[in-house]
Amino acid sequence: MKVPIHVIRTKCQNYMRHGKAVHRTERTHHSAFSTISQYQQEYKGIVEYYRLAYNLHRFNRLKWIMEQSLTKTLAHKFRITVSKVYDRFGVTVKTPDGSRKILMVEVYREKGRHPLVARWGGISLKRQRNITLNDQPTTVWNCRTELLECLLADTCELCGSQEKIEVHHIRHLKDLRKRGQTERPEWIKTMAARNRKTLIVCQKCHNDIHAGRIGQKPHSEI
Repeated sequence: MKVPIHVIRTKCQNYMRHGKAVHRTERTHHSAFSTISQYQQEYKGIVEYYRLAYNLHRFNRLKWIMEQSLTKTLAHKFRITVSKVYDRFGVTVKTPDGSRKILMVEVYREKGRHPLVARWGGISLKRQRNITLNDQPTTVWNCRTELLECLLADTCELCGSQEKIEVHHIRHLKDLRKRGQTERPEWIKTMAARNRKTLIVCQKCHNDIHAGRIGQKPHSEI
């Protein structure tokens, strides 16, 4: 398996203008947590898709461009310099490949609960021959409601449960509006109304969605 050069160039263009990495204005309205998470998941998604490629190291170019775009976006948001972004969010962590410098945000919650953590970097580009590919990592999308707010609320958006909260995601918003559906399930209506590709759900609702068991109303109303 090989990473085509045109794939790297095309992906890089999403974070460049006139040949240089630039900030993403539309993301400056989001929290640092959501912004860092989104960049990480976008990068991780393409790397995992080509994980078996013998030239996986070529994604170093994409990482560099995306990191410049990310730090410029955060700098624009907080009205600081890029070097100050590294001072504020930069940390060194241990990985299987040794120590790595990454960007990280921790959002602390009430006593007894683990903090929410968003990271940029630390993803190995070593070729791994014997792995199970995952080209659909959980994606962070920011629309009418901040993902961070939903996670902090720690509440299922379908039934109101606060146990075992997870994130359900879809690839395209158009998938919510497929023709031929006489009555759409409640979870589809909820995602369509909020115009976002993620839904905060409990483990039970998440399993029911994938099994096609969620009907026209949330569990709390059935």
